[in-house]
Amino acid sequence: MMNPPTDAQPVFTAEGLTKTYHMGEVEVQALRGIDLELHAGELIVLLGPSGSGKSTLLNILGGLDVPTGGRVWYLDHELSGADESELTRFRREHVGFVFQFYNLIPSLTARENVAAVTEIAAAPMTPEAALELVGLGNRLDHFPAQLSGGEQQRVAIARAVAKNPAVLLCDEPTGALDSTTGVRVLEVLEQVNRELGTLTVLITHNAGIAAMADRVIRLSDGTIAEIRANATKTPARELSW
Repeated sequence: MMNPPTDAQPVFTAEGLTKTYHMGEVEVQALRGIDLELHAGELIVLLGPSGSGKSTLLNILGGLDVPTGGRVWYLDHELSGADESELTRFRREHVGFVFQFYNLIPSLTARENVAAVTEIAAAPMTPEAALELVGLGNRLDHFPAQLSGGEQQRVAIARAVAKNPAVLLCDEPTGALDSTTGVRVLEVLEQVNRELGTLTVLITHNAGIAAMADRVIRLSDGTIAEIRANATKTPARELSW
């Protein structure tokens, strides 16, 4: 069992990460030498256009993919040398994922969708507590079809955080939502980061969201173009795009 993150030690360390995909005869370099440290409690925005390498980097950090070259660690555990069973255990025990599309099971209620994760977690919240955290304590027994898009995404966030992960990785979590609904979802992510101390990494191509982050990491063509710390963070409710 890996130890929980401490303030002193980076949660993730990447050194010289590269990722090459082969699509038929074509070789695509998705990452071209990424060096990075991410720390406990940070809210990070990964910013960049489509094809800049954001999702590839997130997937490698989350153990959904492995680099072609370079090394990546979660605390003192090297993910770049892990086999599939080790990566599966890492994802299950330490990482919550939120994607653009909610991936809820239509035949299960909000409570049951969250419970599907908590049943395999080591020290989970109750589904009720997780749904209360995202403001859906009164919608426990509603099915996805009875919920708005924003509410479905909040159920997906509740499902991700219910297992008390050290890391929450979000890939375009507001991409399918209008601005008003998207801000409500970002408020929930902000609250999870603040109240639970969860390292939260949020991918977006929307520069307006960057103001809520502790640090903004801008990717371009598979490289880090800029890392910028925000001197002051803008609350999610004040964002607009």
